[in-house]
Parts: sequence; C-alpha cells; structure tokens
Amino acid sequence: MCDAPGCGHQNDPRRVSRSRNWSGPFRKTPGRLIGMGFIRLYQLTLSSLIGNSCRHMPTCSEYGYEAIARHGLWSGGWLTLFRVGRCGPGGTWGVDPVPETLPVSTHWWAPWSFWRLGRRH
Repeated sequence: MCDAPGCGHQNDPRRVSRSRNWSGPFRKTPGRLIGMGFIRLYQLTLSSLIGNSCRHMPTCSEYGYEAIARHGLWSGGWLTLFRVGRCGPGGTWGVDPVPETLPVSTHWWAPWSFWRLGRRH
C-alpha cells in the first residue's frame, strides 16, 4: 500500500499484523510478558530443530502465546500444557482455537478444570 493522497488505498490502523502470533489487545503484566517471552524464545530456537509436526491449527506454540496473552500466565499456562498433551500420539487434531473467555466452571485453584476446554465433544 502506498501513502499517496488519492491513491485509492485505505490505511486501516487495525490492519492485521504479519506475525504468526496473536497480536490482539491484552494486559501487559509481568507474568504474561515472561510467559510469552519464553514461548517466543522457543519459537526462535528449538522449534526449528524439532520440526513442524503439530497436529493442530494454530500450532501449539502459537496457541500457548495467545492463551497466555488472553488469560494470564497461570490459566494460559495450564491451557497450553493440556494442549501440548493432546498433540501427542493418539491425541486430537484439527482446528483448536483458544477460548475467547473462560467458563465460570474453571477456577484458578483447580487446574484440572482447564483440561475440558480443548476436548472435542
């Protein structure tokens, strides 16, 4: 897109980012930034050595990045852990997005309640 006046292009400030990670709005708390930093470090280093073998869309690291950004380090970390567990042999496959909001049945003191969120019904 050009920035010339009258060119016909629209400069939309909400234009989609070219990053493979989620770029929506989130509170930038220290826990979230640290968790997202670890996932980004993994993406830049170990991910290329392991290979592209994720059975889900988005990939497990993209899922973790978005889950931590949306729901915080504790809840997003548990969501990510259970998603990586589902990605192994005999696990699920296909499109598995991060939930927009967490149901009221999930509690911070009961991390096993996050396991149900990604299961196929």
